Amino acid sequence: MALYVDIKKKLGSFRLDVQFEAGNEPISLLGASGCGKSMTLKCIAGIETPDRGRIVLDDRVLFDSEKRINIPPQERRTGYLFQHGALFPNMNVLKNVMCGVRRKCSGAEKEKIAREMLDRMKLGGCEKLMPSMLSGGQQQRAALARILVNEPEILMLDEPFSALDSHLRFELERVLSEVIRDLGKTAILVSHNRDEAFRITDKLAIMNNGRIDVYGGKKEVFADPLTRNAAAMTGCKNIADAVITPDGRARIDEWGITLRIPNTNKHADCVGVRMHDIHPGPGENEYIFTVADVVENPFSYTVMLSAGREYRAIGMELEKPVWEKIRADKVQVNIPPEAVLLLTKQALKGYNGNK
Repeated sequence: MALYVDIKKKLGSFRLDVQFEAGNEPISLLGASGCGKSMTLKCIAGIETPDRGRIVLDDRVLFDSEKRINIPPQERRTGYLFQHGALFPNMNVLKNVMCGVRRKCSGAEKEKIAREMLDRMKLGGCEKLMPSMLSGGQQQRAALARILVNEPEILMLDEPFSALDSHLRFELERVLSEVIRDLGKTAILVSHNRDEAFRITDKLAIMNNGRIDVYGGKKEVFADPLTRNAAAMTGCKNIADAVITPDGRARIDEWGITLRIPNTNKHADCVGVRMHDIHPGPGENEYIFTVADVVENPFSYTVMLSAGREYRAIGMELEKPVWEKIRADKVQVNIPPEAVLLLTKQALKGYNGNK
């Protein structure tokens, strides 16, 4: 065990109640704004103090409410990268990074360490530039360099791509992925973007209203998100209430259809179907739908399908050549039973990674 977190904190009407463990691996806290992701990081870093609980990093107790242990932030050896790198605006890049060197050594040694880290971050030649002269991606890399020279025991990244354009996001993602792998320690990425979380980290903790709904390997969570919130956060667009029947079917009144399902999970009260899992043509769970709308994307079409005016439409995503060949007012489609996600509206105790 590298990191153990079991904390509770109340802020007005909001309650944070989070429990998870992580090894020397990258994980993501994925969730909508205001669900408690950043607050969890701040509690680990010591910026915020939980009301109750315990935080242990590499067998070193950082916080224990019962034993009245609360290690100051500067002694926790945590590296925290904020949304905006927070570089000192009155210092050039080199001096900013040198400020992060905490070990006792000469000024010349600090400069050597800082320059080596800047080279690693592909910022060689930017040493004398002021933060305002850097691009957004360069600023984040400089802020990351300042963190890494302190040799943190854990790396925490609080939506580091939120202020960047898409091409800069891709650039920084690659840098962060390399840094995280080289670090070989616990790294936590806070995000509300499922794609970047999947690309960068190995495990996902999906949060909702201050709690963790689901925690596990990213592929397992995407394949079986368990809760309605987790399915939505992993990109499922078709989600509806359902009645699970004993004969292995799900009756979905708002879509006007009944689907054969992979099992009869007694806890499920809704279902999800990813748009790419609806296929044109005959097959199991086949229906003829009316095309309610067609939305053109850069490389695909989203085709909205309806069983009738009184029912809510569901979306199917097809590559452009496929839909352009099929294009019709009514289409036959099939939904494989194994593609139907069985979900619960609320996380159940003992049903996911949360206590």
